[in-house]
Amino acid sequence: MKLNDLRDKDGATHSKKRLGRGIGSGSGKTAGRGVKGQKARSGVAVNGFEGGQMPLYRRLPKRGFNNIFAKSFTVVSLARIQAALDAKKLDAKTVVTAEALVAAGVIRRVKDGVRILSDGDIKAKLAFDVAGASKAAVEKIEKAGGSVKLPEKAAAE
Repeated sequence: MKLNDLRDKDGATHSKKRLGRGIGSGSGKTAGRGVKGQKARSGVAVNGFEGGQMPLYRRLPKRGFNNIFAKSFTVVSLARIQAALDAKKLDAKTVVTAEALVAAGVIRRVKDGVRILSDGDIKAKLAFDVAGASKAAVEKIEKAGGSVKLPEKAAAE
């Protein structure tokens, strides 16, 4: 096969309709646009316009809000950490931080910090220094002989 042999399959393309070329063509005069009105003219953009009726996006009530101060944590399960330990990607003797988890390939990016969740079990004695951990995860880590260091919460005003 050569480049000059390449072509679309039959029926893959349609030839352009020639509009407004006389009554005999079948699409002359108004060229398939009907008669008069906004949509018969050029430059029409009527997305969301409902002919003067109150549009749907304004009829529905506003709901919720987007908290600009919300933190987005990367979540890691204890099972995932144990799998990394078993594969010798994480060292049990060093402190497990967000950067260590990225280096081990457990997580891809840190975002606003790492939060540890309790699904799965941990067998090794590990020291964690992370942004957050669930209560159940902290219990499991301490039961295995490890420790969790979390940042201090800001004092309530």
